[in-house]
Amino acid sequence: MTPRFRFVTHSALYLALAILLPIAFHAFGLGGRLFLPMHIPPLLAGFLVGPSSGVVVGLLAPLLSYLLTGMPPTYAVPLMSLELPMYGLVAGVAYRKLHLNIYVALVLAMIVGRLMFGLGLFVLGMFIELPYTAATFFSTGGAIVTGLPGIAVQIVLIPLIVAAFNRHSGKEIGR
Repeated sequence: MTPRFRFVTHSALYLALAILLPIAFHAFGLGGRLFLPMHIPPLLAGFLVGPSSGVVVGLLAPLLSYLLTGMPPTYAVPLMSLELPMYGLVAGVAYRKLHLNIYVALVLAMIVGRLMFGLGLFVLGMFIELPYTAATFFSTGGAIVTGLPGIAVQIVLIPLIVAAFNRHSGKEIGR
């Protein structure tokens, strides 16, 4: 498989997952803001395919999901389009390029992504009324507390998946 073909096919797979996972979570009554299912595929794309794939998946997923399913809410599309690409970019660069421990890379990606979401809230909030402000998002712990179950799922699930891919391929991906 050529590198370009691998990039396109794997990015498309993670993009499809970014659209399907929220549908599955909502079908079982597990809210998106609580479990953050759309966050998982850009992170995996960054770790397993590379930072460029993580950016592409993270950038396209919120808009395509909104157009196809009506999720996430309209106001969240531009915010998540800032947040999710940062997850994939930082995860991919930290793990594959800087060779940081997967947990360090994952937590770093999550922090940078949430900061971008908060920055987007601040800027977008200057132009339209939003359900909450950047100050509320950070001061009440909304950046972490609301999505705590999803953060826990990501911290447990993503390293396990990356380790499984590493075992299957016989080498550490990106190393």
